[in-house]
Amino acid sequence: MKKLSILGSTGSIGTQTLDIVRRDKEHFSVSALTAGKNVKLIEEQAREFSPEIVCMADEGAAKDLKLRLADTGISVTAGEEGLIEAASVKSADMAVGAIVGIAGLAPVIAAIAAGKDIALANKETLVTAGDIVMRAARDMGVKILPVDSEHSAIFQCLLCGSAPEKILLTASGGPFFGKTREELTDITPKQALRHPTWTMGAKVTIDSATLANKGLEVIEASHLFGVGADKIEVLVHRQSIVHSMVEFADGAILAQLGSADMRTPISVALNYPERSKISGKKLDMFSVGSLTFEKPDLKTFKSLRLAFDALGAGGTLAAVMNGANEEAVNMFLSGKCGFLDIADMTEEAMKNHKNIKPPALADIYGADREAREFVRRHKWA
Repeated sequence: MKKLSILGSTGSIGTQTLDIVRRDKEHFSVSALTAGKNVKLIEEQAREFSPEIVCMADEGAAKDLKLRLADTGISVTAGEEGLIEAASVKSADMAVGAIVGIAGLAPVIAAIAAGKDIALANKETLVTAGDIVMRAARDMGVKILPVDSEHSAIFQCLLCGSAPEKILLTASGGPFFGKTREELTDITPKQALRHPTWTMGAKVTIDSATLANKGLEVIEASHLFGVGADKIEVLVHRQSIVHSMVEFADGAILAQLGSADMRTPISVALNYPERSKISGKKLDMFSVGSLTFEKPDLKTFKSLRLAFDALGAGGTLAAVMNGANEEAVNMFLSGKCGFLDIADMTEEAMKNHKNIKPPALADIYGADREAREFVRRHKWA
């Protein structure tokens, strides 16, 4: 029996993780759940899975949940302290890091310090503080198992035991593949939220539309697999069948293929080193048809280029890129800036930043705050 602390249980990854637990209660149980403000859903989850502790990031939501769960004996906590308590709860064997944004960093670090293996869906944890997090994991002897479909694919390809010559990271291209900057001037949030392949939360979906998400994944892959920017190549693969590939020194390329179902990479992480059957549509190779791979347009979708720049520079620049992008996406979703402004804001914040190398954790949080404030105080179209 593996006991899980699910950090971000009401989001897309969290709910799909609980679906796997629901279907395999012989092997999994839940020690802790956390969420932001969705009191109704987390109450349902708490009553179904009976965790020891539930945390709401929002203080008001925590008070409401405490009243709702008064008859259960489940401990209800709030804020960052509560998140850290949930992440490091003694009974858990593994923490599932599925909180969106840099808010997921502190709980993941706390879980590592408590000796928990990490099933990591929160890419910002490694984007902002990859060196610190990976060093802590090595020191504690804990595994960081990727949940992103692309990084799970790379992880699976590397199980052959050889070092990668090159990582070939696939991207769907989002809803605006093939468009020029001029054609993207008047894009609305509703249009940007129509992803052609995956069903995800709003933040990740917008990041996929700008290719910022792929940029974050480039940085994450560098930390997870110990390779530099020169050994990572992004390929636009519209069919989303090949989730990523690895090229080896002898020229062989291994790929992982599958349907667009996030429960597969979640299951790989939860069950490692074993594999477990999950229900759902399996990939029918006879119906796949052509598989195409194209170079991304770094001029139109410059968020991807900015990520390579941040990775090459090191230090706190990736934290600035991530924080500025996160703030800009929030502004776009609330109608305060245009679609193209997201990358423009991010680029300006990066130019404005004085990079700190090597950074302490306080420097990373400081860089994140600086980037957000820079975006908020400037006037954009």
